[in-house]
Amino acid sequence: MKNSNTVSGSSGLSGRVKIPGDKSISHRSVMFGSIAEGVTNVSNFLDSGDCLSTINCFRAMGVKITKAGKKIRIIGAGLCGLRAPKRVLDAGNSGTTTRLMLGILSGQPFTSTITGDASLRSRPMKRVTVPLREMGAKITGRGDGNFAPLTVTGGKLLPIKFRSKVASAQVKSCMLLAGLYAEGETSVSEPRKSRDHTERMLLKFGVKLSVKGNRVSVESGQVLKGATIEVPGDISSAAFILVAASIVPGSKVTLLNVGINPTRTGVLEVLSRMGANIRLSNIRDGKAEPSADITVTYSPLKGVAVRGPVIPRLIDEIPALAAAAAVAKGSTVFSGIGELRVKESDRIKTICSELAKFGVKTKAFPDGMIIYGVAKLKPAAAAESHGDHRIAMMAAVLGQTIRGKTKIKRTACVNTSFPGFFGLLKSLRKK
Repeated sequence: MKNSNTVSGSSGLSGRVKIPGDKSISHRSVMFGSIAEGVTNVSNFLDSGDCLSTINCFRAMGVKITKAGKKIRIIGAGLCGLRAPKRVLDAGNSGTTTRLMLGILSGQPFTSTITGDASLRSRPMKRVTVPLREMGAKITGRGDGNFAPLTVTGGKLLPIKFRSKVASAQVKSCMLLAGLYAEGETSVSEPRKSRDHTERMLLKFGVKLSVKGNRVSVESGQVLKGATIEVPGDISSAAFILVAASIVPGSKVTLLNVGINPTRTGVLEVLSRMGANIRLSNIRDGKAEPSADITVTYSPLKGVAVRGPVIPRLIDEIPALAAAAAVAKGSTVFSGIGELRVKESDRIKTICSELAKFGVKTKAFPDGMIIYGVAKLKPAAAAESHGDHRIAMMAAVLGQTIRGKTKIKRTACVNTSFPGFFGLLKSLRKK
């Protein structure tokens, strides 16, 4: 597999493109379809490494899943129909797969072990394993259950009223899924509202929820019924194309059918505050997930402060916003983003180290950073992904603004979320 890419400076980006399916929704469609009764059909599924890991984990537990391109068909096993896997479940690089599946595995009457690659094995899991143990699951692993491989012995669970210290959709989703197997009502409260794909999709599968502010509750024993899911384009992936078109003079790009779930559109709001020329059209307010076509035209950007309630709504898009901040006039301040320290890389550290290669000054804090924009980036001798797909794409976007070529090392990781990214970026370059 090719593990480096070289990008060249562009005189402008132009075209109409379709962004790959949303990763969060693709993961959940497989998980919920697998524990539902009946058939679930999914279209525009994200055919990426992370999502394929989710499929393989459920196949290992006896779920029949067939795939034809971007369409998948799942014959659900029901809430209690999963079978004990004969091998260790491999989540690859996917934290979503691991944390959400821990909630499901905790309710199963068998023992299973889940692991992943080196990056995943370094990411903290106590934020979910501790409350799952309180519910009655037996979970063992390195660091007293903080790091994979994790072995789970599930069974009947007790309900919990869990107050999460972080606004995390993965934590919330894990606990709600475990709550389906508990005896009574399980509730999850967050300091701020995180993305709500799980809530929307559970409703789509026929599960009744109670949502009051930042608190979500679910009653156990409910039956999920097979559903038809159309996955919109992933706004986290779209963010890199949006930023590239915003910062390369002469650009105008339209991204088709991108998800605009209100808990995910913080990136659009911040880019607009920075001065980006963004227009939404053909808005589809679907019952499950709204989407729209997004047109972005080049416009000079300015630095802004990014903090407060918007952070959970754009946490995955900060590497893309960092690329915008690198060429914006003035400084951009990110606060309350400590969650980035425990992603595929320490993203505060890796964003700052990679921007330095392009001549951009930064200042890092435990839970934030300042990026001082420059009028002209310098060519990077060799950018490095650090095994993090979003850092690789950030470097590729910056490379579009520089005369000459930028080589990016270790880019195979991009396939975990955006297969074909480099080819798509190249196709948008004006001839």
